[in-house]
Amino acid sequence: MTPYRLDSTSDFRPVLQLVQDSFAYMDARIDPPSSMHRLTVGDIRQQATAGEVWAIGAPPVACMFLTNKENCLYLGKLAVVADHRSKGLARQMVAVAVARARALDLPAVELQTRVELTENHATFTALGFTETGRTAHPGYDRPTSITFRLPVSG
Repeated sequence: MTPYRLDSTSDFRPVLQLVQDSFAYMDARIDPPSSMHRLTVGDIRQQATAGEVWAIGAPPVACMFLTNKENCLYLGKLAVVADHRSKGLARQMVAVAVARARALDLPAVELQTRVELTENHATFTALGFTETGRTAHPGYDRPTSITFRLPVSG
């Protein structure tokens, strides 16, 4: 399956459903709750306009959001349908993010994952990312997120 970029005229309802379904397992594990609970079709449309939204499959079985930041391309909402995990779809999406960072002349791809989601840490490390920092959500006196970065060369 080939990744494709959605535009502002796309139907984002399946992408929203994919994110909600894929992130649902986090509810009992992370604090504060995931921002996906506030995510709307309009938010995804705005992301596709101001940044990028990518998907694999129709209906989508994987998706990600890309946002151009000052010194990196930020990869957010990377989601893969449960029965399509361990098939290389996240790796494909990261490869697209790397290619887009190169095309935008940005030095790295960056993402964040919650402290509690240790399996995500292992996945991103296996994909070449390294931990670069920890941050706390507003109102928390402990780290709640880990930032990972993947340098992009060439």
